[in-house]
Amino acid sequence: MHFISLIKQSELSIIKKVAKVAQKHQIPIWIVGGYVRDQILGRSSKDIDFVCLGQDSGIRVAKSLAEELPGAGRVSIFRNYGTASISIGDIHLEFVGARKESYQKTSRNPVVESGSLEDDQLRRDFTINAMAVSLNEKDFGTFIDPFNGMLHLHQAIIKTPTDAHSTFSDDPLRMMRAIRFASQLNFSIDKTVLEAITAQRERIEIISKERISDELNKIILSHKPSSGFILLFQTGLLQYVLPELKALHGVEIIDDMAHKDNFYHTIKVLDNVAKKSNDLWLRWSAILHDIGKPASKAFDHKTGWTFHGHDVIGSRMVYSIFKRLKLPLNEKMKYVQKLVLLHLRPIGLVNKTVTDSAIRRLLFDAGNEIDDLMLLCEADITSKNQNKVKQYLENFEKVRLRLKQVETRDRLRNWQPPIDGQFIMDTFNIKAGKKVGIIKTAIREAILDGKIDNNFDSAFQFMKKIGKEIGLSSEEN
Repeated sequence: MHFISLIKQSELSIIKKVAKVAQKHQIPIWIVGGYVRDQILGRSSKDIDFVCLGQDSGIRVAKSLAEELPGAGRVSIFRNYGTASISIGDIHLEFVGARKESYQKTSRNPVVESGSLEDDQLRRDFTINAMAVSLNEKDFGTFIDPFNGMLHLHQAIIKTPTDAHSTFSDDPLRMMRAIRFASQLNFSIDKTVLEAITAQRERIEIISKERISDELNKIILSHKPSSGFILLFQTGLLQYVLPELKALHGVEIIDDMAHKDNFYHTIKVLDNVAKKSNDLWLRWSAILHDIGKPASKAFDHKTGWTFHGHDVIGSRMVYSIFKRLKLPLNEKMKYVQKLVLLHLRPIGLVNKTVTDSAIRRLLFDAGNEIDDLMLLCEADITSKNQNKVKQYLENFEKVRLRLKQVETRDRLRNWQPPIDGQFIMDTFNIKAGKKVGIIKTAIREAILDGKIDNNFDSAFQFMKKIGKEIGLSSEEN
C-alpha cells in the first residue's frame, strides 16, 4: 500500500525532516504503532512514534531534530527506557530505540534490552499497533506488517502479535488497552484474547491507578462507552477497576417484585449522556449517579423495593472513588458530587403545586451546573416503554420552562445573597461567630422562600429585623 499518500502534507514535511536527520546520523528509523493505524483508518492523530536502531539512537535523533527544526520544543529524555520526545506545534513526536521488554511478576516497570525492528514489533500490544513504515533512504514508505495488522483492521478485531496470556502477564495494562481500543474503534476482541484477559485479570492490581484511570477515561470518552464497560464486566476486570459499579449488577426478587439491574441501567444512562456531551466529568456523573443504591436498598412488602437516600450516599462515595483512582480532587470532583447529589431533584418539580421556592432552591443549589443536571436527568430515563419515556421528557420540558421563568425573574444561578458576613459584622459591630451565620442563613432563606425581594434594600431591612430579634442593634437603631 502507498502509506505515504495517506499523510497530511503538514505532517509529512515533519516526517521527511525526521528521516533526513536519521539518515545524516546513519540511524535506521521507522514510523510504528498508532499513527500508522490511524492513518489507515482515516482518524486524526497528533502523536507519531518512531523506532530507531542502536543504543540511545532515538535520543540522538530527537536532539539533532530539535537543533535543526525551528519551532521545536524542548527535548524530554528518559534514559532508562532509551526514549525521547519533542513537540512541534500540536504534533508530538516520540523516539525510541528498538527494544525487547519483559516484566517481573510483581513489577510495574519493564526490563528493557536493545533489539531489532522485529523484536520491537513483537513486543507491541496488538497487531493493529505493530505495523511500521520505513523512513530509510533505500525503502522509504515501505509498509511492514508481520502480524497481519492490516487484515485485522479490515476485520475490526483486536488480536495480539504473540501469545495473549504472555502479552497480558508481561504488561497487564494491555488488558485495559484492549478494551479501550475495542470501545474507541467499535472493534470486537478475539475470543482467545478475551479468555486471556479473564484469566489474567488479577494482574491489573500491579498497575498504577494513574495508568488505569487514563485508560478508563478513554473508554468513558468513546462514542459508545457502554461497550467498554460490558467488556470490563464480562472479563472480570470491573471488580478490580471500579467495584462500586460492579456492585450495581443483578436483580433481586421478593414476593414476585423485582428491581431493575442498575448496572445495565447505569451504562445506558452513560450512553445517553454521551450522545449529548463529550464532557468527561458529566459522563463520570452518569456512571456514579446511582452508585449509592446497593447501600440504600430496602424492601417493603407493601411498596416493594426502595433506594431512599442513594443520592446522598452516592455523593459521599465520590470522594473515596476519585481518591483511589487518583482522579482530581478539585472542582471536577465537586462537580460530580453535586450532580450525583441533585440528580433526583428536578423530577420532583413537575407537580403543578410545586412552589417557586422549590425552583429557586434548585437553581441556587445547582448554580452553573443546572443545564448539565437537566441533561443527566433526561439521560436517566431508560424505560423500554416509549409512552413512559415520552411522558417523562414532557415533564422535564415543563421543569425547564419553570426554571427559565424563575431564573429570568430572580437571576439565582450562581447567586450570592446581596449582604455578606463582613457587612453584617460591620453593621452590628460584632466579630465572626454564630450570630453572623444565623443572620446570613435567614436572609438567604427569606429570599429563596420569596418572603423578601432579591435586592440590597430588602435584605438590609430584613437583616436589621433579624438582628434585633437575636439581641443585636445597628448604629442606625
